Amino acid sequence: MLGIKATPRPEKQLSVMREEPAGFGMLPHELFMKLLCLERKRTERSGRRFVLMLLDPGNLLKAAKSPVMASLLAAITQSTRDTDLKGWYRDGSVIGVIFTEVGGAEDKSIVHALSTKLTDALYGVLSISEINEIRLSFHVFPEDWDNEGPDGPVTSTLQMALAAGINRKKVSLSLKRLMDIVGSVVALILCLPVLVIIALAVKLTSKGPILFRQERLGRYGKKFTFLKFRSMHVDSDHKIHEDYVTRFILGVPGAGQTAGNHQKLYKLTADPRITRVGRLLRNTSLDEIPQFLNVLLGEMSLVGPRPPVIYEFERYDLWHKQRLLAAKPGITGLWQVDGRSRVKFDEMVRLDIRYARSWSLWLDIKILAQTPHAVISGAGAC
Repeated sequence: MLGIKATPRPEKQLSVMREEPAGFGMLPHELFMKLLCLERKRTERSGRRFVLMLLDPGNLLKAAKSPVMASLLAAITQSTRDTDLKGWYRDGSVIGVIFTEVGGAEDKSIVHALSTKLTDALYGVLSISEINEIRLSFHVFPEDWDNEGPDGPVTSTLQMALAAGINRKKVSLSLKRLMDIVGSVVALILCLPVLVIIALAVKLTSKGPILFRQERLGRYGKKFTFLKFRSMHVDSDHKIHEDYVTRFILGVPGAGQTAGNHQKLYKLTADPRITRVGRLLRNTSLDEIPQFLNVLLGEMSLVGPRPPVIYEFERYDLWHKQRLLAAKPGITGLWQVDGRSRVKFDEMVRLDIRYARSWSLWLDIKILAQTPHAVISGAGAC
């Protein structure tokens, strides 16, 4: 057992300790949460796990003039390494410790070892009644921390890093939504003659509905019905696209195909499911006009990452999933104008994340202005 003798501190010193927990290596709430987010992102890329321990002292925090809190923080410091991060998970109420580089042992073994070490330290400095006030929990990332973290959705911490710049610009976000509404209404009105012609062409040249409806994932994984003009034969086997998506995400040789200009195009070409009219619609991106309805409904934006199909999302690495947190999905985006089908999947995700981090209303306007040229140039229509 790790024993730590609790020595009373003068009241003045204790007051300073409560106001400035950094004396025990305690990080303030905002900084701790940012570091938690950073550690999660590292884990998503490296696959190396970490453990978040949450300690709720309960009524012990009310003992402002007691050495109990000093002893508690001393016990935590004694049972953690220099590389572990200690701070306020909830400001002034819940203490968090991030145990990094925990190795490849089973979750239960890791948690048991950490819990035993801390419990031994606590028994050395606190009474039984004081220990009974403490609520302790451990959360291993990523095994038992998928869609929900220890305090609600994981996006509560990830979103802070990926979308902090966006969330601080509420006025700009309102203008973005206004631009989406006005832009989609104007586009639908201007495209009305084209919509009629395309609808007739689709209906008269192949059996099936005019619109293609597909369940896709929006921001934070919210499902919605994605609309396009139908460009494939009815009852086409989606396994062809599913197999291609798997190769594309994994970077398997064969996912990139050489175009006439000897550039690699990361798209599915010569798809036997596509109709003759559908091929024209896809090459000109006219099949995507119905998505202005998705924008009008608030499910998509004019500019943003492309919404993934569910089977695509299921093949994502952890860090790929950030693109669902980054921003609302869009009809066009940084990937379409900067890379389109010439970039690999990882590069596409990085472009989506870069867009979210550097977002501004002016950036949206520039992307919208560059989109027609990207479509007309035929640089791998998506």
